[in-house]
Amino acid sequence: ISVELMDFEEVDFWPELCEIFEFAKTHVYSNMFICWGAQAALYYYYGIPKHILDKKVFGVYEHRNLRPTNPLMRGFDEIFYAPHSRHTEVRKEDILKHPELRILAESPEVGPHIISTENGRQIFVLGHQEYDKTTLANEYFRDINKGMDIDVPANYFRDDDPNKEIMFRWRGHASLLFSNWLNYYLYQATPYNLDDLRDGKEDAWREAFEE
Repeated sequence: ISVELMDFEEVDFWPELCEIFEFAKTHVYSNMFICWGAQAALYYYYGIPKHILDKKVFGVYEHRNLRPTNPLMRGFDEIFYAPHSRHTEVRKEDILKHPELRILAESPEVGPHIISTENGRQIFVLGHQEYDKTTLANEYFRDINKGMDIDVPANYFRDDDPNKEIMFRWRGHASLLFSNWLNYYLYQATPYNLDDLRDGKEDAWREAFEE
């Protein structure tokens, strides 16, 4: 069974992962969690459950930038694209129960994509902004060659035809996401003395970034 479909507590390395999550509270200024890692972190820190989907989310989807003045989303278009490849989801209504979390970007088709705490110390990316041009194609043809029943990734090949070219539409926003994170939440914000994380002094900088 895929680790994605298992309960978090059933995963062999869950105890070790929890130790890392706990360590990060006081030893890492800003954390970015991606896909299954984002779901696991949302569950560990906030008790937000994941839900198994009836059908795999697989393809490149349109997203709306909900908070364009947030440092992480600066420079993003109002509409941008991002790949997803997952059998599970985190639901918007569960996220909204936690006022410390902000949904920065979401898709009408596949739900929340980028979530952050107000201070940017925890960032959760439920899609795969980091994917290369051919990653979804490699996954698709791998599974086809295994004889698996898998849909063509949505909005990825031109005309949804795997014999045609790949439409690489997320590279620019992927670069923005990671460069904004490195600049605003690591380079500019990480305290010189990491003891400040344990002393509760780490958020003095963020007043300059308030919306």
